Amino acid sequence: MRGPLGGLFTLPWFDRASMYFLRRLYLPLSRLWAVADEAHGSVTSFVEGAQLKLSARQTERLSKVLFLFEVSRARVNAIDTSWREAFFGTQHAALGDLAAIEKARKKAQQSHNIRRRDLRFLLSFKPQTSRYEIPSMEEVETLYGSIRSDPKPYFAAPDKMPTVEQSRHFDGADGKQYWIRFRSPSQRTNDLVYARVHEPSGQKNPPTIIFGHGICVEFDYLEGLVDEVDVLCRMGFRVVRPEAPYHGRRRPQGYYGGEYISARSPLGILDTFTASVVERAVLMDWCRRTSDGPVTMGGSSLGALIAQLVAGRSQHWSRHLVPDALLLIMHCSKIEDALIHGSIAKLFAALEAKHERGWSVATVAAYLGALDPPSQPGIDADNIVSILGRHDAATPFAGGLELIDRWCVPPQNRFIWPQGHFSLPIALTRNDAPLRHFQQIVAKLRK
Repeated sequence: MRGPLGGLFTLPWFDRASMYFLRRLYLPLSRLWAVADEAHGSVTSFVEGAQLKLSARQTERLSKVLFLFEVSRARVNAIDTSWREAFFGTQHAALGDLAAIEKARKKAQQSHNIRRRDLRFLLSFKPQTSRYEIPSMEEVETLYGSIRSDPKPYFAAPDKMPTVEQSRHFDGADGKQYWIRFRSPSQRTNDLVYARVHEPSGQKNPPTIIFGHGICVEFDYLEGLVDEVDVLCRMGFRVVRPEAPYHGRRRPQGYYGGEYISARSPLGILDTFTASVVERAVLMDWCRRTSDGPVTMGGSSLGALIAQLVAGRSQHWSRHLVPDALLLIMHCSKIEDALIHGSIAKLFAALEAKHERGWSVATVAAYLGALDPPSQPGIDADNIVSILGRHDAATPFAGGLELIDRWCVPPQNRFIWPQGHFSLPIALTRNDAPLRHFQQIVAKLRK
């Protein structure tokens, strides 16, 4: 992507092609993959789950695919067990062994994820892009009824921080790599939160950025993804990458990564954002305790929406939990615009499923409004950097522009490029000027 031909992927055709790929291939195949995940090798369970009528020849082929899926799953589970023991267990391993174990884990996960391609012969049945288990209005009212009038309690930092475990480390190209994990303070998720940490070698008290990923993006499970901020590692940042709820290790069985958020909307959205905000408080506390350098926050797409919400809600937290600076890539002001009306949200087609359960755009938006960033950020606007794509329809550009206008983000901190939601990250790998500008802002915070 950084080479001479990479510029072709920053042009409008790439955004159109990406949407086509998601709609016609990736999301339908992911849904079938998730059905296989729940079928545990049973052809009958798979056919019932996917609601298919197969010929004898197709049934025979499916049987072979599901067998290979289970072999792949067994390999992933075995390697993952070894990985957890090596990095978090009592048995010590050499640094070289740790690097090899991590490489094997990533390779096994990658291989298992691309088993989606084995199910291409079923695309003619036009499978759904998402599993729909839309909650009733009564269920959401019971759990989140008061968030519409008083959201503050839902975003309160934990009174007592959970214990954060730090794994053993190995040396990577840009310094040490390791993981931290802790029990989520959210009663709705109540699972283990993992975050991968890239720490520069030989630097005392480096600046830190807690950086969140986009929906359906699983950096710790897939190879070859476009990484907008890998340059920050080389700039001397300690980069902390938490896994969002319902992704990666937090993915519920029978769903692909991130699907649960849409499939259980609006409950899945509310659970994701409320859990992520309080989990960021835990990460902020850990970062402050382990480095005297500035601690910043950022994200891309979904990760940016969470970061901007934290920036506002952290005004009610202890001062050490408030980020020093903010890096927002592809964001907007109203969550409704992204998660109901955005182009990616429409691919999940969950709005039609909500209507069948009695929901309307207005009743869903009444809850999602609690997830919008407050009128003013909790940090100095001079320390906020925003990167927007003028043709972004997933986190609509107009909303992002409205937010940085309202927050009075200075012109020099605004980077508005002629890209869409998929081409902008590639453009950022080719032009790191926004990240270098962010680095300069953070450097001033150290003085």
